Amino acid sequence: MNDSERFAGGDGTRAVRAGLPEPVKYEPTLPGPVFAAHFHLPGEPTGPYTYGRDENPTWTHLEAAIGELEAPGEEGVETLVFASGMAAISSVLFSQLRAGDAVVLPSDGYQVLPLVRAQLEAYGIEVRTAPTGGDAQLGVLDGAKLLWIESPSNPGLDVCDIRRLVEAAHARGALVAVDNTLATPLGQRPLELGADFAVASGTKQLTGHGDVLLGYVTGRAGEPMTAVRRWRKIVGAIPGPMEAWLAHRSIATLQLRVERQNATALVVAEALRQRPEVSGLRYPGLPDDPSHKVAAQQMRGFGCVVSFTLPSRARADRFLDALRLVDDATSFGGVRSTAERRGRWGGDAVPEGFIRLSVGAEDPEDLVADLLRALDEAAD
Repeated sequence: MNDSERFAGGDGTRAVRAGLPEPVKYEPTLPGPVFAAHFHLPGEPTGPYTYGRDENPTWTHLEAAIGELEAPGEEGVETLVFASGMAAISSVLFSQLRAGDAVVLPSDGYQVLPLVRAQLEAYGIEVRTAPTGGDAQLGVLDGAKLLWIESPSNPGLDVCDIRRLVEAAHARGALVAVDNTLATPLGQRPLELGADFAVASGTKQLTGHGDVLLGYVTGRAGEPMTAVRRWRKIVGAIPGPMEAWLAHRSIATLQLRVERQNATALVVAEALRQRPEVSGLRYPGLPDDPSHKVAAQQMRGFGCVVSFTLPSRARADRFLDALRLVDDATSFGGVRSTAERRGRWGGDAVPEGFIRLSVGAEDPEDLVADLLRALDEAAD
C-alpha cells in the first residue's frame, strides 16, 4: 500500500496518520525516540543508519510525515529536519550560494535575516532586498541565484503572488525557497506553487506547544536537496531524537489546532478593527486586508497571527500587562495565545506600539473579552 493510498483523505486524516510505519503486532503505533550516536555496523558501511549525525529512525518518521503534509501524493520529495528554523534557513542559503552569487531576500522578513545578510556579504555574496507586498522582489531578481520568499511575512503579514514570482525566477535561472512557517503546510504548499524549497520553523504552529525547537526543508530530490543534506552533515545542525518524536506526536493534532486557531484569529481581527485606538491592523483573512485577494488564491488558511499598532510604546506595554489569557512572550503558533511589542527586539521596521498577537486555542469569546478589557485598561 503506497502513501497516496494510505493518506488519500483530508488534512485531518493525513496529519493523524502521516509518517507512521506499517503496523507490527505488539509494537507502538508511533515508535519511541531512538537515542543512538552509533549503530551496529559490521562489514561495509551501507544501509540507512550508520552514525547519529547522518540519520536517525526517529527523524525518518518525522521527515516522512512532514513530506506527506507539504507535498501529499507527490513522488520524489525529500524532507530534512534540523535543530531549529534558523538551521533550516541557513542550510538552504549557505548550501546553494557561493562567492559572486546574488540572492534576493525580503526586506520585511524575520528579524534575524539582517544578521544572515551580514554573514552572506562577508562571504562575498551579493544580497538584494525588497518588501514582500506588491511582488516587489521581481524588480531586483535579474541575475540572482536564489529568491527567498516569506509569505505571509513576519511580522507585517504581507503576501506576494508566489506562483508569479516562482515563474519569473525560474525563467531567469534562479531557485526559489519559500518560508512556510506562518502558513504551515495545511495553509499553503509552496511546492505545489512551483517553489524548489519549502522551509519552516517547526517550533511554531507545526508543533504548536512551545516546547520544541525544530526546522525543516522539503524539496524535490536532486542536487539542490543533496547539497542541503551535505550541509546538515557538515554543520551538524541536527534535532535531538526526543524533539523529533515530540514534533511527530504533535503533528497528529495539527489540523485540529490550525482550524481552531485560524478561525479564532479572524474573530479577533474583526473585533480589533472596531477599536479606535487600533491602527495598521493586518490579517490576510479579512476581506478588506491589502493581501486578502492574493492570499485567497494561494492559501487554504490564513494563519493564527494578527498584527496591529497601538498609539505609543507605553500604551502597548500597558495593554500587554493587562492581558490575562495572553502570555507576553515571543514566537507564535502555540495553543496558548501570546503577544509581544515587537519593537523591543530591534531588527523589525515597525512602530514602537506594534503588537504581534498569536492566537491560541482558547474559546474565542473568552479571548476577545480579554483583549477588549485589556485595551480599555490600557487607555490613557
